[in-house]
Amino acid sequence: MITIGSVQLWVHDQEQALAFWTEKVGMELRVDAQIPGEGDFRWLTVGPPEQPDVSIVLMKIPGPPFLDAETKAKLEDVMAKGFAGTVFLTTDDCRARYEELVARGVEFSEPPEDRPYGIDSGFRDPSGNSVRLTQIKDLSGV
Repeated sequence: MITIGSVQLWVHDQEQALAFWTEKVGMELRVDAQIPGEGDFRWLTVGPPEQPDVSIVLMKIPGPPFLDAETKAKLEDVMAKGFAGTVFLTTDDCRARYEELVARGVEFSEPPEDRPYGIDSGFRDPSGNSVRLTQIKDLSGV
C-alpha cells in the first residue's frame, strides 16, 4: 500500500508561513526541527487537525549548495506568479469556511462559485502559492 504522508510548498519566510497556515487557515503545527549538520535547515510541517497522518512541509527556498543562485531566482519567479505549487483543500461547506477564513484575514482571489464538480474558491499564501478550497459534489451517480 502507498499513502501520501506529506506534500511540500516552497515558502519565502517560514515564520510567516507558519503563522498563516496555523492562525489563519487553521492547521496545526506538526514538526518544527533543525536538522543537525545542515546549517540553518529547518523541517517545518503543518496539517489539518482531522488528518494526523497528512502534513504540508513549509520549505524555505535553499541557496547554495542545494540550489545555485540562478535556479533559486527562477523558483522565486515562478512562486511570485502562483505556479510553484497548489494545495487543494476540501470542506463540507465551502461558503461557511470561506467566511471563517476571511474573518481570520485570508484574502481570497476567487470567492466561492458553483462549478460542475462542486463549490470552489481560491486564495494564495504569503509566498504566492495557490490554494483551492472546494466543496466537492457527489458525482458517483452521474
